[in-house]
Amino acid sequence: MSSRRKSQRAAEATPKREKVRDVFVPRPFEGLLDEPEGVALRELVPAASAPLRLTPELVEEYGDRPVTLATVLPMAAPAMTKPDGRVFIGLQRHQQSGDVSRDLADALLCALRAEPGGQVSVPPLPGPGPRLQDILVDGPLEISMHEGFEFWLDPGAADDPNVQASLERANAAIYPTVKLAAARAAYWCQVPEKAHVRWVLPEDEDVALDALSRLSVAGTLTLGDDTRFAGMFRAHGRLVPVWDLPEDTPAADWEEPVTGFAKRYAEALEEREPLDAAGRRARQGLLGRQLTLR
Repeated sequence: MSSRRKSQRAAEATPKREKVRDVFVPRPFEGLLDEPEGVALRELVPAASAPLRLTPELVEEYGDRPVTLATVLPMAAPAMTKPDGRVFIGLQRHQQSGDVSRDLADALLCALRAEPGGQVSVPPLPGPGPRLQDILVDGPLEISMHEGFEFWLDPGAADDPNVQASLERANAAIYPTVKLAAARAAYWCQVPEKAHVRWVLPEDEDVALDALSRLSVAGTLTLGDDTRFAGMFRAHGRLVPVWDLPEDTPAADWEEPVTGFAKRYAEALEEREPLDAAGRRARQGLLGRQLTLR
């Protein structure tokens, strides 16, 4: 038998792998009550966590295991389990498909199937299947902000010098971030030589952009003296306006200005007339001030 024929027969005997087709979902958290907070935790916040509630069907199948959504896990792992049965899933990870919600749901299901405390194997492309919206009891996220990643660890784990060194490296990458009470999904942060307020708006992009354009025409787009409207991010189908602030003013001092801006923004949303010429020019100007999310 020729070598070519042998190769053909070997190929025929090998089962074909099912090709996984990736699908891009521009708003992966659409339909969840706290969609803007999900976007913020994934894109803006370095260290935070929130408990999740499994649907009754999953509780019946896997038990009522505590599940925690984390901004990031050690080594940017998609999921991990603890010996006591707790499950963590990470929003910020190395490999992902075009549907973040499907990725997170698959990571959670893989963790539930894994032995408590064991390694969790998660495929980079999960293929069709349930999304977060299908496997969670929806509700507002009860977010805990953390100054470091100690919430990853079990009691006594930091006594290991290797674990401690890894934790110190991870903590060194955190920049100060404060969740503001003035608006949902609004955060103050301080990076080297700068401070910002960043707010994930809940409205559709076009609606939000029109409202911001009206405020721009009115000259009320800033948060007060010594602040500057820096531009906007686009993140998972939502607009994220960003303001530059004096770096030496503490986060608490921005609650009142953000509250005032949120009121002006809500009033601008109520206007139903199409943008006039000045508003259209302002809209084009805002579109030209889009920032790169980083």
